[in-house]
Amino acid sequence: MKETLSMPVDVKLMNMTASALFVAFALMVVAAVTGWASRHPMFAIRGISVSGEVTHNNAVTLRANVAPRLNGTFFTMDLTRARLAFESVPWVRQAVVRREFPNRLKVLLQEHQAVAYWGVEGESRLVNSFGEVFEANVGEVEQEALPRLNGPDGQAAQVLSMYQTLQPLFEAMEMDLEHLEQTGHGGWRARLDNGAALELGGGSTDEVLARTQRFLKTLTQVTAHYGRQPDALETADLRHEDGYAIRLRGVTTLAAEVQKK
Repeated sequence: MKETLSMPVDVKLMNMTASALFVAFALMVVAAVTGWASRHPMFAIRGISVSGEVTHNNAVTLRANVAPRLNGTFFTMDLTRARLAFESVPWVRQAVVRREFPNRLKVLLQEHQAVAYWGVEGESRLVNSFGEVFEANVGEVEQEALPRLNGPDGQAAQVLSMYQTLQPLFEAMEMDLEHLEQTGHGGWRARLDNGAALELGGGSTDEVLARTQRFLKTLTQVTAHYGRQPDALETADLRHEDGYAIRLRGVTTLAAEVQKK
């Protein structure tokens, strides 16, 4: 039977010390190499390639505006700060920034797609296709006519969703929903391209949709009764429980004797 001889304590200590020294030396080498690489001119950022959506920002302009705000080399560049620098450029919604060895950055951009103006008349804020409000030069908007939406802070996505729900209904009647506003009390107001002002009332999307559908289904019949077309509409109030009230250009319901007075 063989006996297992235990390693002397001093030998164990020597082995542990040697291992610790080796690890410490390896870490020092790695740190030295990293420090050298981070300072070496070879790894200084020398180029930025931009791809993705650059309709409103060309690559040359982006590099000129953002490059001076970038610090560090390939190894020390803070990619989060670099991303924020690109996203601070007008029209840029999202940027993905990656390192490209040995001394370049690769940037993929997504731009805002403007679908409406936001705020009261005269304001230059815009709403993108995600229902997010952003600021940019409205003179660069490509679409000729965008609707204007308005509502409480943080409700742009909800207002855009309501607009996208209602607009097809008016479009089918050869009308255009030019302005839609959610009031502070949750009600909805609209204005058509012919200037007609509509009170759509409050409630859920389904409730507003149902009232609007009821109104539009009978509008042609009602206006024809007075010898008018739907584009003669001036105002409409859909907040009544069992119907709606409208005003048509050139039509009055006042009795003749009242008109004389």
